Amino acid sequence: MKALILSGGKGTRLRPLTHTMAKQLVPVAGKPILGYVLDHIAEAEIRDVGVIISPETGEEVRRYLGTGRRWGVKIKYILQEEPLGLAHAVVTARDFLGESNFVMYLGDNLLRYGVKGARKRFETERPDALIYLKEVDNPKQFGVAELKKDGSIKRLIEKPSRPPSNLALVGVYIFSNRIHEAIARIKPSRRGELEITDAIQELINMGYTVKSEILDGWWLDTGKKDDLLQANTIVLDEYITTSIKGRVDAASDIVGRVDIMSGTKIKNSRLRGPIKIGRNTVIENSFIGPYTSIGEGVEIRDSVIEHAVILDNAVIQGIERLEDSLIGRGARVVKNRSQHKAYRLMIGDDTVVEV
Repeated sequence: MKALILSGGKGTRLRPLTHTMAKQLVPVAGKPILGYVLDHIAEAEIRDVGVIISPETGEEVRRYLGTGRRWGVKIKYILQEEPLGLAHAVVTARDFLGESNFVMYLGDNLLRYGVKGARKRFETERPDALIYLKEVDNPKQFGVAELKKDGSIKRLIEKPSRPPSNLALVGVYIFSNRIHEAIARIKPSRRGELEITDAIQELINMGYTVKSEILDGWWLDTGKKDDLLQANTIVLDEYITTSIKGRVDAASDIVGRVDIMSGTKIKNSRLRGPIKIGRNTVIENSFIGPYTSIGEGVEIRDSVIEHAVILDNAVIQGIERLEDSLIGRGARVVKNRSQHKAYRLMIGDDTVVEV
């Protein structure tokens, strides 16, 4: 069994952050999403891993994952020049995959239970594809499955205008080598992409066995800001434990589960967890509320923050209340204290500002 992790694409739904970083490296509860994916692959005892990268962000992905040694896996990087669909990514990785069965895991997705159980089921039942489904409120945005009365798959449709069900395809799949034959038989969709949904449907049309499982644990697709904040909330809630490695002065108060890394200083502030704070950060005269993740080298002074993700080296100062927010690396959000009151903004493409 091999693994193919997709860490390419242009990340348009998370711009402007993804103008300068891979969307799979945006942190959730202080760790890049891609790190959780590798955790799941290693937990499933898969050692041979291919990682699809793009020309724009591939080097940053390489720097984070390295050789894969920290997870006990061996990584081969595979360049996909253009994001021409998930099935196209499989074509791009054909030499690496060979004739092996493989897990395909989208690098901006998270599953509560990982893929260990799915691998075991696949190897026991030996279908040609095992897919996960999850009930969603907005099925038009996903590949959707229509089931027969006995629960087997009748058909799959990519982003239908009239969804036949609310069962979305989760971004994790396990395939036999017959998926290559199916991909060779499909054509690009109206979007100009080779859709993995169409390839799985072609497996069904060819009479091969496709099995599914409806997830009862959470599934997170972190491709948009609100989705990322939801993922941060859930992961903090489930995994954060209290660990104080930084310095907290006597004037500060900590309530709930708070993880503070070394080199960080908390001065005259109140923290109410769950919260994750990275290394060498300074928080002074501030309140940090639940479900907030703060990166490394951040400065927060005279501010109130709740339900937010603050990336490395950001500066937040004099802000009365900041919530439901995603602040990028090196960003500055500061109070205008001059007598001439005005908003002064330097905003990149695709930014959203609410005042």
